[in-house]
Amino acid sequence: MRKILIFLVVISCLFTISCGRGEQINGSSMKTAYRSVKGLKNRLSAEDRIAFEISFWSMRDVHRDNSEFLDQVDGKTPQEIIEVGKKIFQERKAAGFEDYIKHSSWDEMVAKFAQEKLDQAFKSRKNRKGPREDHSIIYKL
Repeated sequence: MRKILIFLVVISCLFTISCGRGEQINGSSMKTAYRSVKGLKNRLSAEDRIAFEISFWSMRDVHRDNSEFLDQVDGKTPQEIIEVGKKIFQERKAAGFEDYIKHSSWDEMVAKFAQEKLDQAFKSRKNRKGPREDHSIIYKL
């Protein structure tokens, strides 16, 4: 009985330790980092999701080396990643990067990308045609 109790305590501790980073990026490898990002962005609001994606990929652009990048993102929450993304935006805008200069602020850039994403979704929905859009029962032979 005592061995079972000890076993249950050890198992519960392992579950507590392994499940404790649900709101953070797991940077142990590129595969786990991308999987963490995918799970985290699905829990965010639409505007935060876009800001998170822009920030994450901006960080990836700045840190080309995989180990350096993983060190930067490991253990960070989506809000921390967004804050780093805002800093990168300001640094690159001050450095004269063309893609950043054309936006007056971080919020404007996020809003622009959000609008582009909505436009793409609308176009793809509009271009999708069903087998009989006119709801006719007459088949074209």
